[in-house]
Amino acid sequence: MKSLPFIDLVIVIAYLVGMVGVGIYFSRNNTSADQFTKASGKIPGWAIGISIYATFLSSNTFLGVPGKAYGSNWNSFVFSLSMPFAAWVATKFFIPFYRNTGAVSAYTHLEERFGPWARTYAVVCFLLTQLARMGSIFFGIALSLQALTGYPMSTIMIVVGICIVLYTVMGGMEAVIWTEVVQGVIKTVGAFVILYLVVSGMEGGLPKIMEIGKANDKFSLGSFAPDFTQASFWVVLLYGFFMNLNNFGMDQNYVQRYHTTSSIKEAASSVWLCVYLYLPVSLIFFLLGSCLYAYYQSNPELLNIVRMQVATERLPNGSSQAIAQLASTLTPADYGDKVMPHFMVTKVPVGLLGLIIAAIMSAAMSTISSGMNASATVFSVDIYQKYIKSNLSQKESLRLLYIATTVFGLLGMITGIAMIGVKSVLDVWWMLSGIFAGGMLGLFLLGIVSRSTKNTEALTATLIGIVVIIWMTFSSQLPDKYEYLRNPLHQNMIMVVGTLTIFLTGMLLTKLKGKTQPEEEVLANKH
Repeated sequence: MKSLPFIDLVIVIAYLVGMVGVGIYFSRNNTSADQFTKASGKIPGWAIGISIYATFLSSNTFLGVPGKAYGSNWNSFVFSLSMPFAAWVATKFFIPFYRNTGAVSAYTHLEERFGPWARTYAVVCFLLTQLARMGSIFFGIALSLQALTGYPMSTIMIVVGICIVLYTVMGGMEAVIWTEVVQGVIKTVGAFVILYLVVSGMEGGLPKIMEIGKANDKFSLGSFAPDFTQASFWVVLLYGFFMNLNNFGMDQNYVQRYHTTSSIKEAASSVWLCVYLYLPVSLIFFLLGSCLYAYYQSNPELLNIVRMQVATERLPNGSSQAIAQLASTLTPADYGDKVMPHFMVTKVPVGLLGLIIAAIMSAAMSTISSGMNASATVFSVDIYQKYIKSNLSQKESLRLLYIATTVFGLLGMITGIAMIGVKSVLDVWWMLSGIFAGGMLGLFLLGIVSRSTKNTEALTATLIGIVVIIWMTFSSQLPDKYEYLRNPLHQNMIMVVGTLTIFLTGMLLTKLKGKTQPEEEVLANKH
């Protein structure tokens, strides 16, 4: 970080040292696996609420949302609007269910209902989702810090990754939660600081921003027509509801935290606190994207560097003429993710830049650390103790959690490095999470709602659902002569259709089996 002014460098180093220091402080308490994964159930509800909010407010939000709003409009904000509906379902049904079972893993229940295959399937889906999430967040933080420091993206991911691994491994769940409380505050302050700098630097201020935004349809929530082939209001609302239901209802990141509070009421209040915080703050990030659009529309010459940077990344071995030609054809959607880092490099004053970098790091570190802890817990409980060795001593359990946490942190880092060069962070994360989470949520809902569904019906429904998800995801690659076989729906509908396919197919098969069984019983009685 040699290119950073000394004051900003001190702020960034102090932040990183502070986070590692929290891990060292809480490492004294980590004497058991229960403490490492659940913090012994002693964390106050308000801290859990801020912690969940900090996990939601990742670098995908911090960088991807302004980039998305810059390149298109506020359509993705509908995702946030769906959160209260999902939170209501989670607090009414899922939280009491988990607290009453007492199982730290969200997936133990699936084995009890449908057998080992169901638990294994959900675990694999969860771990793949976590790698996609951690990778996209590592990528997001490297994208911005590369612009701010000039260091290669892979180097940034490695440095930040090592710091996250250190405090997450040493401090366990308690360190994850309390660092997230601090990180939640830092990144919220950072967002307001950037917004203030953009608005104050804009000639004409907020009225001019609103004028340019309205003229370019920047505040639209998408089409309200019942169209499921594009990202209409209804597509994003449905996707958001199912994705948030998956987050609150069966994502190990969140389920694990329900066990860290002292009661069901505290756990439920933490979810609602997250919703009350995230809704207005996510709106700030969309407003920030629209403000940046207006700012650069008023100063178009500033965009030349951004366009050239994106064109160079896309044509790493291209001639200067080819790069310049590509740069001239790029649209706002192509370079939206690069605009906020560019603004920070050129317009944020010394002293504040260190705070902004700390905010971006906070946005990434909070989500990655909880993902590492949750992935390690799931691996330990649902894979290692299930298939390899069940009777682990406390010392062996802790060692396993330490190793698994480190490995998942490194795998997330490698996934992030593999994502270098993608067009939109938010789009990639939404697509990957929709693919992996769709089948998992459908199976879980089937297990809770339909008590009469058995192993055979659940397995058949899941296999059908997986086929549908694979077809919806990859059918766009089919040759033109098979165009009629392509998925006509928008990619965000993969999550929705995949979930409903498994749930409704399972319900239908259960009903059909219920009808045939009485007939068989009658025939048996006659004989």
